[in-house]
Amino acid sequence: MNLAEIFQTLIGRDLKIRFTAYDGSSAGPQDAKYGLDLRDPRGTTYLVTAPGDLGLARAYVSGDLELVGAHPGDPYEALHALADDLQFSKPGPLAMAHVAKAIGIEHFKPIAPPPQESLPRWRRFAEGLRHSKTRDAEVIHYHYDVSNRFYELVLGPSMTYTCAVYPDRDASLETAQENKYRLIFEKLALKPGDRLLDIGCGWGGMVRYAASRGVHALGVTLSQEQAEWGQQAILDDGLSEFAEIRHSDYRDVPETDFDAVSSIGLTEHIGLANYPAYFSFIRDRLRPGGLMLNHCITRPDNRTRSKAGAFIDRYVFPDGELTGSGTIISKLQDVGGMEVLHEENFREHYAMTLRDWNAYLVENWDAAVAEVGEGTAKLWGLYMAGCRIGFENDIVQLHHVLAVKLDKDRAPNSPLRPWWQP
Repeated sequence: MNLAEIFQTLIGRDLKIRFTAYDGSSAGPQDAKYGLDLRDPRGTTYLVTAPGDLGLARAYVSGDLELVGAHPGDPYEALHALADDLQFSKPGPLAMAHVAKAIGIEHFKPIAPPPQESLPRWRRFAEGLRHSKTRDAEVIHYHYDVSNRFYELVLGPSMTYTCAVYPDRDASLETAQENKYRLIFEKLALKPGDRLLDIGCGWGGMVRYAASRGVHALGVTLSQEQAEWGQQAILDDGLSEFAEIRHSDYRDVPETDFDAVSSIGLTEHIGLANYPAYFSFIRDRLRPGGLMLNHCITRPDNRTRSKAGAFIDRYVFPDGELTGSGTIISKLQDVGGMEVLHEENFREHYAMTLRDWNAYLVENWDAAVAEVGEGTAKLWGLYMAGCRIGFENDIVQLHHVLAVKLDKDRAPNSPLRPWWQP
């Protein structure tokens, strides 16, 4: 068997893409717009020892597998074409014996993954309790402390790494991110003199938006680089009187009686088992009648497994867990003293956000590679394009959940109808 035949054994023979390999073999239509080029034996080992998306990611990030016909900063169209073909199935014992004989048993011996890959879940568990403060800090450092300069190249001037809210389909990313902060600000009914706590604040976009409107805003993040960048932005904008970004675990915030709490893109890192403590913390930081807004990626149902797949867990969000909006709402209701007022799905908006991030990466490709290396830049292009497909295909969604802390008489002290502009 040559490598092209082995590839077909793993994914099927009715290929619409073109596959070529370093042994000179090929498969699939010669005129296919997109394809895969297996460039060296190390790639074969990655594909054989980790069949599926993890092996493909290892070979691609390391440069052993090339995606033909697409820019690495935005392989969205190519991934669409590949999705029809890459249906990995486990061959039977006889087929695997033929594969082993053809390529050599040495390819079935695991080798070190690319340096961009995090530890497997069992190793992370052995080295620290899941979602302990220490382990959460390490996970956030892995994902968010890549390089502030790299994030500037990918996220654009808004420096916001969460789903934007597009006022129309032709709006720019910067307009949509500003509109997202405006929407959350209005949903939280904030006004000058109020106090806002933003947990998992990133580079401080929500903090600075609120502070520029006279709200006293405290943001907390586990990322040292985010905190330093955000605090400098506060100084540059002349907002020190109203804004602070603290390098801290949100669970260590001692202040209480906030008028509002926002959580924008943090819940994905919390872990389902910790939802009761998470929502209890938010409730206990609010004054009676205070509002909270939870913004996070969700599943389209409440039955799907919560833990991320191998690629996402090892290369993007270690320890990440997602669930349906119904689970989030029920866990919030169960802590007591909180009433859910409104929920909203922004699935299409996240697909558009990812589209625009990929476009920035393409535009700034050379600078991004110079900053973090080609392997990491390719990883981000792949991850964002793949996630875009996930949102378009309703594999994942993005929900806002708005809730209020009831007073002692169980009165919400909020208007009868939604008071914000859509």
